Amino acid sequence: MASRPGRIPGSPRAVRTANNPPIEQPHPHIDFDTVARAAERIRSGGVVAFPTETVYGLGADALNPEAVARVFRLKGRPSTNPLIVHVSGPSMARGVVSQWTPRADALAREFWPGPLTLVLPRGDAVPEIVTAGSPGVAVRAPNHPLAIALLMSAGRPLVGPSANLSGRVSPTTASHVREAFDEDDVMVLDGGACPVGIESTVLSIMEGPPRILRPGVIGPDAIARVLGEPVLENAKGDGPALSPGMLAVHYAPHTPATIADPDDVQDLLDDADEDADQCVVLSHRLAIEVGEPHELIRMPAGAAEYAGALYAALRAADDRAADRIIVDRPPTTSEDPAEAWVWRAIADRLRRACARG
Repeated sequence: MASRPGRIPGSPRAVRTANNPPIEQPHPHIDFDTVARAAERIRSGGVVAFPTETVYGLGADALNPEAVARVFRLKGRPSTNPLIVHVSGPSMARGVVSQWTPRADALAREFWPGPLTLVLPRGDAVPEIVTAGSPGVAVRAPNHPLAIALLMSAGRPLVGPSANLSGRVSPTTASHVREAFDEDDVMVLDGGACPVGIESTVLSIMEGPPRILRPGVIGPDAIARVLGEPVLENAKGDGPALSPGMLAVHYAPHTPATIADPDDVQDLLDDADEDADQCVVLSHRLAIEVGEPHELIRMPAGAAEYAGALYAALRAADDRAADRIIVDRPPTTSEDPAEAWVWRAIADRLRRACARG
């Protein structure tokens, strides 16, 4: 299953989310003249923001160290934080890794294009700046028609970190990207809202047992079924970072944010009233109500839907210019193991978003 180029102009395709019911992928009309201009910008060393099924990526030629350095500068990203290389499929992936293994082939057949990133030994063509000095390179094939069209038109792999300033809330619409970057610096391809809404699962298959470095909507059970072997969860290796998204403070709004257990939300609101502070509450519970001057942003009750709404909700809360954001802690378990894993991925994003540096 390479990149299914015949699907680009438009037949709908579902995004798989770890055995959850599929999310229908939006298929905007593709202006191939605009894609061609974006591809030329990539080939000339420029930067193009492009949509994926997870979040918008800040794209540049992954084999051009000067272009990659431009992405780091635009984001203000630490040089120790590696980038994911986006490819059109296994054929392009083989050009950026030194070894395309049977594990990689099996996983790509099952999950690509889709929100699973594979860490494999870095090929000589990939500059060290991409991997932050790590011997491994993170590779994935995005499941969005505009992303695939850009990759195929440019004819080369693209780095694609989230198209936002480093450490801030990831963008899930083109307008989010335009809030952060000037059009002279970053050309933006508008592909609508990203349906999955949180970043991909990152899986190291370099050596030893497969291990998840960053949680996403594809969980260890689904991966283990494909590989026929156990998958380590949230395991960390020694040496340089193999995966992005591992900073203690990440995905963070400007407004101070707190995660609160359901029984504690009202206590925090009462404390805010005493201090004359305004709060915005994100809650998935239908029964909850907040009084003035506080505001409530209702979150979906399902894990996949919550993930899809999370970053837009954090941005909306930030826009209220309140004193504090309170996140009513969502579930962390479910009878469905796949849904439970998505809740765990959401918990990871919230923990980092609510940490203070």
